[in-house]
Amino acid sequence: MNKINIPENPYLLLTPGPLTTTPTVKSAMLRDWCTWDDDYKLIVEKIRSDLTRLAGTGPGFTAVLMQGSGTFSVEACLTTAVPDNGILLVLANGAYGRRISQIAQKQSIQHIIHDSGDLEPPDLELLEKTLGSNPDITHVAVVHCETTTGMLNPIEAIGNIVKKFGKIFIVDAMSSFGGVPINMNQLDIDYLISSANKCIQGVPGFGFVIARTSVLGKTAGNAKSLSLDLFDQWQTMEKGKGKWRFTSPTHVVRAFARALEELDLEGGVEERFKRYDQNNRYLISQMKEMGFTPLLAEEFQSPVITAFLNPKHPDFDFKKFYNSLKRKGFVIYPGKVTEMDTFRIGNIGDIYLKDMERLVGAIRSSQYWS
Repeated sequence: MNKINIPENPYLLLTPGPLTTTPTVKSAMLRDWCTWDDDYKLIVEKIRSDLTRLAGTGPGFTAVLMQGSGTFSVEACLTTAVPDNGILLVLANGAYGRRISQIAQKQSIQHIIHDSGDLEPPDLELLEKTLGSNPDITHVAVVHCETTTGMLNPIEAIGNIVKKFGKIFIVDAMSSFGGVPINMNQLDIDYLISSANKCIQGVPGFGFVIARTSVLGKTAGNAKSLSLDLFDQWQTMEKGKGKWRFTSPTHVVRAFARALEELDLEGGVEERFKRYDQNNRYLISQMKEMGFTPLLAEEFQSPVITAFLNPKHPDFDFKKFYNSLKRKGFVIYPGKVTEMDTFRIGNIGDIYLKDMERLVGAIRSSQYWS
């Protein structure tokens, strides 16, 4: 068999995922796997074990893998976790928090939304007041890292209030898990949702839910979908020791297993967080020096992705700016804030300080930045 060379990336993906992966993660997909074979199921079971370990949990928690993008796992979690007589409170301050509300609406889940706009964290006083005056609320959901803006929401403070009133706490940690330390035990999180192609640095194809088994175990029959039934997926994985109900993305799963190994080799979540944070701090300092203004106050900024206001310059054109950077080897993200014109630059993936230095040099030489 001829040796396959992994081609170099024509550009770095400075996005919140899919993101730039290592050659070794990509090469892990070159072998075919059988979904029923014990060798493959052992890989799945190790992934499940590794995920609960990364979440700071021990016995009493489980990880359930789900085909599709991260949103599939969000929908699977919500539609399985919240029963017909349940009421979901959604804390939103960006597109992904609002997407939780959209899912609830589509699936006829009773829900209330607290939308604090794009630039403010959830209102904790309002949360406490609402839970105190609405005892029928059963679940509270929030996005940890809202990549609409790059805001990192205060899940510890939110969780303290949620547990004070005895509610089920759901955290969409899509763009933070694996890159920002999260301990589900300490934060009293019942469901944590993320995806293969974010901070763990795998490739797209599946998401996962890490759940408290005593809570998930009460959800049989809740799901409004066959393929997105989180309880049934969990039961099949438990009884089949790594078996999925329907065809699993085998190549993506193997790449994710390699990505988990590389996370450990880097020193774990704490060390990866340091790298992302270094990327982020350097980028912000240099962008400010060039006259760019970050959208968020420093206290709200995550190390995952940073939004910048478009320069108030008559010659600035985002598409030209984007294409100029792409020709130099960098792909950035358009803005997603309705109130203001912004663009976003991600700091996660197989990206290091030297890459951010090259990016800054490319921006400095662009005629469209000032």
